[in-house]
Amino acid sequence: MSADPTKQMPIVIYVDADACPVKAEVYRVAERHGVKVVVVSNSPIAVPRAYLVGGRPAAEPGSTSAGRPFIERVVVSAGMDAADDYIAERAAKGAIVITADVPLAARAVKAGAAALAPNGKPFTESAIGMTLATRNLMDQLRSAGEIIGGPKPFSPKDRSAFLGSLDREIVRLKRAGFAPDGGNSR
Repeated sequence: MSADPTKQMPIVIYVDADACPVKAEVYRVAERHGVKVVVVSNSPIAVPRAYLVGGRPAAEPGSTSAGRPFIERVVVSAGMDAADDYIAERAAKGAIVITADVPLAARAVKAGAAALAPNGKPFTESAIGMTLATRNLMDQLRSAGEIIGGPKPFSPKDRSAFLGSLDREIVRLKRAGFAPDGGNSR
């Protein structure tokens, strides 16, 4: 009798970090659930030292990470889509990708990963095609000078929606049999 293969698969959160406004929120939720975070950027990003793999672990009372470092920082080359490529190559079932980049979200969803925007909006398999088409249309309109404004400012409501969405996604994956940290939880 074989074991459920998802039982051995870890939940990993990949953060497209260069312009991500919710990194601190990701760290808090991941620590609470004991989930590994991989912060991917083109240049070094500040990460709380106590949480870094190779940093100094400090156990928080009630933390499921039991003081183990759980954030890995990856600095990729300065190429145009180097961070996106790094994340997309690793996105799979059990992964959560945090990005505002619609093409990266589309690649992640196609690979079976969950993808969340910083405002908490999930990118879904059923809607990603339309989201990508809308993004491409808006890009063309901006290039032609038809649209000069950008997205609305990031708000506390967006931050709150993101926290709820990330928490729900981790709980969903745990219920599906994925391990918070590759089966190393205590």
